[in-house]
Amino acid sequence: MKKKRAAAFLLAAVLLVTGSSLGGCKEKEAKLNRYDAQFLDLFDTVTSIVAYTEDEETFQAYVQEFYEELKDYHELYDIYHDYEGIANLKTINDHAGKEPVKVDERIIGMLKEAVDMDEKTSGYMNVAMGSVLSIWHQYRTDGIYHPESAELPPMEDLKAAAEHMDISQVVIDEEASTVWLPDPDMSLDVGSIAKGYATEMVCRKLEEDGLTRALISVGGNVRAIGEKADGSLWKVGIQNPDLESDTRYLHTVALKDMSLVTSGSYQRFYTVDGQTYHHIIHPELLMPWNQYTSVTILCKDSGLADCLSTAVFNMELEDGKALIESMEGVEALWMFEDGREEFSSGFRSFMVES
Repeated sequence: MKKKRAAAFLLAAVLLVTGSSLGGCKEKEAKLNRYDAQFLDLFDTVTSIVAYTEDEETFQAYVQEFYEELKDYHELYDIYHDYEGIANLKTINDHAGKEPVKVDERIIGMLKEAVDMDEKTSGYMNVAMGSVLSIWHQYRTDGIYHPESAELPPMEDLKAAAEHMDISQVVIDEEASTVWLPDPDMSLDVGSIAKGYATEMVCRKLEEDGLTRALISVGGNVRAIGEKADGSLWKVGIQNPDLESDTRYLHTVALKDMSLVTSGSYQRFYTVDGQTYHHIIHPELLMPWNQYTSVTILCKDSGLADCLSTAVFNMELEDGKALIESMEGVEALWMFEDGREEFSSGFRSFMVES
């Protein structure tokens, strides 16, 4: 693989390199070295890559490829900004009630997955909630920047917006590669799938191009490619949702070719009259639901893990457990405000000492 260069990447990435020969590896991999990289400007979060490659040049080429691929997904799935020459999610929303929009197949694939997961989760993974979520986004943003005047959205406004979140009205035409929102007041918000789906697709591309040992995190959406160069598994800590605790991680899990995604009440919240309100909005209550402080999903597919972490967060424990147990290769951890934990039947098998 030839080394690529791009000004955007050079500005965005900070490469931290540490390397040493790994004598315990197979002979053909004895000279693999460990390298790290981070960049900050995609999906409004921190992306980090740890990988074992033969040399720094090879590593930088993979990082460059990862950045360029993820940047494409970032722009395609953006609901807030326009990009020259690109029809993205914002374009679809802007054309609601007007006409179908011809889009990249990467939008079609993601939306098909989202619609399928909404059905499988009985409506708890609805990417057509944009009309409701946009209201919460505005009030949350205002409350974060102006906490002295923070307030909740009026329920009558939320209920009116909820009249325009019927996902069955989203028209996806694969043959024409178009997406059509007949309801002019409907809008898409893919926050429950976008990062995970993009992470999975880009990691698959890198695997096809020869990357065999890496751990990638896109804003906490973690995807392991293979194992470490010495044959050991990647160890990943699960964030403690109690940010005031001296214990940073609840548990540590060991991963190989697996994904870990956590949704929690400690992420993107604001405070009104002493009460915190997080960003995960229950599709029936139209409010944040405080049954859990976090839900962590383990499975091979990062897109699936992203969808399930949001959906299960809004489901009763019995229903969420039934869903997880019905899906092969999927495990979950529920964390409650009182510190209680619930595990799916196979989750503990991934837990190790930190």
